[in-house]
Amino acid sequence: MFDGYDSCSEDTSSSSSSDESEEEVAPLPSSLPIIKNNGQVYTYPDGKSGMATCEMCGMVGVRDAFYSKTKRFCSVSCSRSYSSNSKKASILARLQGKPPTKKAKVLQKQPLVAKLAAYAQYQATLQNQAKTKTAVPVEGFSWGNYINSNSFTAAPVTCFKHAPMGTCWGDISEGVRVEVPNTDCSLPTKVFWIAGIVKLAGYNALLRYEGFENDSSLDFWCNVCGSDIHPVGWCAASGKPLVPPRTIQHKYTNWKAFLVKRLTGAKTLPPDFSQKVSESMQYPVKPSMRVEVVDKTHLCRTRVAIVDSVIGGRLRLVYEESEDKTDDFWCHMYSPLIHHIGWSRSIGHRFKRSDITKKQDGHFDAPPHLFAKVKEVDTSGEWFKEGMKLEAIDPLNLSAICVATIRKVLADGYLMIGIDGSEAADGSDWFCYHATSPSIFPVGFCEINMIELTPPRGYAKLPFKWFDYLREMDSIAAPVKLFNKEVPNHGFHVGMKLEAVDLMEPRLVCVATVTRIIHRLLRIHFDGWEDEYDQWVDCESPDLYPVGWCQLTGYQLQPPAPQTSRDSQSSSSKQKKKAKSQQYKGHKKMTSLQLKEELLDGEEYSFLQGASDQESNGSASYYIKQEP
Repeated sequence: MFDGYDSCSEDTSSSSSSDESEEEVAPLPSSLPIIKNNGQVYTYPDGKSGMATCEMCGMVGVRDAFYSKTKRFCSVSCSRSYSSNSKKASILARLQGKPPTKKAKVLQKQPLVAKLAAYAQYQATLQNQAKTKTAVPVEGFSWGNYINSNSFTAAPVTCFKHAPMGTCWGDISEGVRVEVPNTDCSLPTKVFWIAGIVKLAGYNALLRYEGFENDSSLDFWCNVCGSDIHPVGWCAASGKPLVPPRTIQHKYTNWKAFLVKRLTGAKTLPPDFSQKVSESMQYPVKPSMRVEVVDKTHLCRTRVAIVDSVIGGRLRLVYEESEDKTDDFWCHMYSPLIHHIGWSRSIGHRFKRSDITKKQDGHFDAPPHLFAKVKEVDTSGEWFKEGMKLEAIDPLNLSAICVATIRKVLADGYLMIGIDGSEAADGSDWFCYHATSPSIFPVGFCEINMIELTPPRGYAKLPFKWFDYLREMDSIAAPVKLFNKEVPNHGFHVGMKLEAVDLMEPRLVCVATVTRIIHRLLRIHFDGWEDEYDQWVDCESPDLYPVGWCQLTGYQLQPPAPQTSRDSQSSSSKQKKKAKSQQYKGHKKMTSLQLKEELLDGEEYSFLQGASDQESNGSASYYIKQEP
């Protein structure tokens, strides 16, 4: 095992590894033209040709820094305000998606000068990249620095069964030894040394070279699934030299004996670990496959789309009728929003027929077995009926659980759900949920679990009471026994860090935190942003990933908002809290980044109260009993 050990000595000075430093925002050049707006003076990079005016507040600013694909609004706040007056506009803005190639910007309405500064920095970055042809890290964000400086914990890889190595992570834990490149060395060739895992954070591990004992001065973070991490013994088998770090080279005269003593009985990675990593990153869905996916402009129907690219199991889908390939949508290959060709017809779901009558060369239908399977249900007995009431996560505002109605019962257990008080007249915003979906709940779920229930828009009798509402609507609640009450042993705990898709802008994967756990339901908070951007997500959602997933797959990670954005959000939040009431607040129905850039029968009932945050993954407190 230790035949690869090389006792090379060095005379050069010690070098230490360090994390990348935070980038500073580049100052605006003094030679730029001047813009005057509302009595304030701003510099402007491109002159009038790049100006845009917000359709909501009238603010003039840099077009490239404006919000949404159409550049109609200066911020998410204006888009949200506008959407309350135009439901159609809000849905169009709901699920825009483009390949994540630009640097992250700020999620919040900011002064125009801040937008200009971001724009100037972005232009400077592009120029630097053109010169050096090297990628610039987004805002210099480092998971290692972020976790170390705040003593955070991350959700283990085993929580994410859909992610690479999620089902074969094994017992990789603190204390496991690996062979890694020795950076504390000035030899002209690449050499290695043994290190132990001090701390795990998703795929990332904090490593310490063997021999440093309690000295953390050269500790460094590394992705365990990276190409430079090997099991102990790899160097001997590959003929690579093991060279002790220069800083501690003087401590022992017989390093081979030292390693034998230290490593006897120690754990290391399986010999086939790198092969397993490679195999787990092979994805069956391939470019040019044809699929059916939700129509982002009319959520009630599906359309044919073509798989344009696959990154870590996430798909960039281009709608078949998009000639310039800009009309796209992002989702995971196991998302409930994507299906095989013919799925809509088989269950009676609305479908937009394509004007393209003949498949284009190279395009082929994706086999049905590639898609996520739903649990079979028995619809022959008591079952959901049109008009029944329930509670559901609003697909256009994932931070809210709303009063909802079953609008149509489809085949194979699928249901069309509408959010009470905000439905389009033509039903274009109905959304398809399966009966076993963890996104729908029986009447009373929110009250039992101490979650704020969003009442129907315009409903005047507040606080909202289900009993009164059911009588007024002459409706009944869907039977509790029809809902999915299975709670897996998911392993998540409040405070864990992860990487999560912003489902309001599904091309973006962001730094996030689990802030609440209600049985299998997770409240995901995007670090640095206001709580209003939080999203309710199922514990088995394919849109959640371990820390380090973006680095492993080559996807761009969106970092937390900078401090200046948090300060501006804080003052805005305080104003909102002063005016807070139980009235309907309206759908957000917006993306999260452009500057970050969608039983009862009317009688009396009592609820059986249960714990709200079920970190023990216990059975759900869904139960409702009828009073005599």
